[in-house]
Amino acid sequence: MSETAPETGFWKTKSLDQLNSDEWEQLCDGCGRCCLVKLEDEDTGEIYTTSVSCSLFDTGTCRCKDYSNRFEKVSDCLDLDPSKVDELSWLPDTCAYRLRHEGKPLADWHPLNSGTGQSVVDAGISILGQTISEDEVEEERLGDYLKEWPIPAGN
Repeated sequence: MSETAPETGFWKTKSLDQLNSDEWEQLCDGCGRCCLVKLEDEDTGEIYTTSVSCSLFDTGTCRCKDYSNRFEKVSDCLDLDPSKVDELSWLPDTCAYRLRHEGKPLADWHPLNSGTGQSVVDAGISILGQTISEDEVEEERLGDYLKEWPIPAGN
């Protein structure tokens, strides 16, 4: 987190389109939910989340193992930008990108407000330690890992 972020409050005053790349990265709360494998019902288009994470997701740190090279290594890695936030209905209601897109404030547990990434874990938002790598699951068995990730009360 940038040491000047709490004083500037960029996330309170700027739209997603106005954020520079550093601010965009800081807006991410690090919950890891973007890194979950999702399944789409071909008939309804509904998206379901699983407890299976991307092969580059480190389940012990809730971070990408190779963030700078993720797009080269994972062909379907999400390249989230302001134009896509509205399109991604599966983004959690707690997602800072969704909240700011909707003009809503960040939760108190968000690292930009709390000053620590641990607050995301303490609030029950993080998927830290709760997933299995897609490298360990046969593709045809992904449906066995469907999981509805709860949003704790007050978030």
